[in-house]
Amino acid sequence: MTELPSTLYDTPTVTGWLDGMVEPLMSLIGNDSSTALIGIRRGGVDVGRYLLDKLTLAGAPVHAELGELNIAFYRDDFSSVGLHPVVGPSQVPFDVDNRHILLVDDVLGTGRTVRAAMNEIFDYGRPARISLAVLVQRDGHELPIRADVTGQTMTVQSNQYIDLDADNMQLNVGQKA
Repeated sequence: MTELPSTLYDTPTVTGWLDGMVEPLMSLIGNDSSTALIGIRRGGVDVGRYLLDKLTLAGAPVHAELGELNIAFYRDDFSSVGLHPVVGPSQVPFDVDNRHILLVDDVLGTGRTVRAAMNEIFDYGRPARISLAVLVQRDGHELPIRADVTGQTMTVQSNQYIDLDADNMQLNVGQKA
């Protein structure tokens, strides 16, 4: 098998994708003051914080705190992969009932992480609706889940991964070991 070269997307590129998501998110939110953001750990929380700051600065009527989901126990492959390093419990500091939940993740691949996150959200209550925003939507979907707002769409091979370095807001596309 031929090894594919890694690609690093620098900070200005990644923050440009994120900044480009603000206007479509503003349109999606509209005047809905019930909107609250929930990030999926790990990368979705970092993307969510960035977007929440930008949306707040732009005057969007969003809840001031970001919810955080640890979907480890909600994964459909939990019995086969087990619990990975603990990243802490979920924290949703607001009532989700009748809210517009903007679910945020860094990379949408198979759709299984998003499905698990939606299952967990419903354990907190019944939102009016859930919209999905992702920094990168890649191909390889296994479930009929697509983002409402996407920073970038990428076509990558099945033996490649996409990883967000949230400390530097850089994105690496490399080959799985």
